[in-house]
Amino acid sequence: MNARSVQISALVFFALCSTQSAKVYTKKTDDHSSPAITEASASLPLEKIKLPKGFSISVFAEVDNARSLAISPSGTIFVGNRDGDKVYAVKDVDGDGKADKKWTIVSGLNMPNGVAFKDGDLYVAEVSRIHKFSGIESKLDNPGKSQILYDKYPTETHHGWKYIAFGPDGKLYVPVGAPCNICESKDPIYASITRMNADGTGLEIFANGVRNSVGFTWHPITKQMWFTDNGRDMLGDDIPSCELNTAPKEGLHFGYPYCHEGSVKDPEFGDKHPCSDFVKPADKLGPHVAPLGLKFYTGKMFPAAYSNQIIVAEHGSWNRSKKSGYNLSLVNVDGAGKVTGHSIFASGWMDDASQKVWGRPVDVLLLPDGSMLVSDDQANVIYRIVYKG
Repeated sequence: MNARSVQISALVFFALCSTQSAKVYTKKTDDHSSPAITEASASLPLEKIKLPKGFSISVFAEVDNARSLAISPSGTIFVGNRDGDKVYAVKDVDGDGKADKKWTIVSGLNMPNGVAFKDGDLYVAEVSRIHKFSGIESKLDNPGKSQILYDKYPTETHHGWKYIAFGPDGKLYVPVGAPCNICESKDPIYASITRMNADGTGLEIFANGVRNSVGFTWHPITKQMWFTDNGRDMLGDDIPSCELNTAPKEGLHFGYPYCHEGSVKDPEFGDKHPCSDFVKPADKLGPHVAPLGLKFYTGKMFPAAYSNQIIVAEHGSWNRSKKSGYNLSLVNVDGAGKVTGHSIFASGWMDDASQKVWGRPVDVLLLPDGSMLVSDDQANVIYRIVYKG
């Protein structure tokens, strides 16, 4: 064989290998799943993320516009969209800490940000509707048509995307954001957190004065709800602070649109009610940091100091002259359920000097092994954070 023949053979061999390699990432399987990780996320600068000593971060799955997360008892992770129109499922089949398979559960929805799982069924929140996909795990490749449980939420898309979760009382909690930056609505459904029975009946307002909550959870011992709330814009870079709130009972009012961060009177509506009329935040998380998903750490993998403490995903500011947020924060809570301080747990998605951003944390979810998942709707991935000491 002459030199030219050898060269041609080598090129053919390389082309075949490249084609076979590409098939690893694109080929559909018999269950109509796709690979959950491809080369698309290989270039993410994970080395820039700063974590406490002993912790590490990796890509768990690639999901376009990954938003809210929910998990089934068997480990299937369901993922909502805000800027997209889909809901996905991913699963770590071989138990290596990375998802292997990904399914598109449904397409063509209106901001299906919220996902929740209960008794084998997947619940999905659009802007104005709540869907239920019964027995979802037995038909990830073909879920069929959903059951519409409720379709009378407002249709405004401004703060219309929804985070949903089931509380300790078995009810489905659904927030309704204010349809504006700052306004006073005659309809009490706006700027609230609602709840309903699992079958879509019995809708009631649980909390008022909540401008835009895109994350809530419950204390593992007291069972009280804790939720984030995004503060209003256009009062400058430094006020108001976004809030972390706790609701020990129904019927409380948290200030919007009259009072912000517990002490800042709104210039337009603040004269109507004093701040003393409303529940003060459990913690001020900082101006415009946009806190979204949060969870109490109840796993066994992290050091004991993290037990029953809160991890909050801060999506980051959109119009502050110097950006803020783009972190995971650790909020310390004592045995009486009082916040004793907060600090940055993970950072590096934003370069402070250049103000360039490559990722935005959205939601937090604990896996049965005690590791933690974090969704990122800009980098289009779900991360896994582990502690090895």
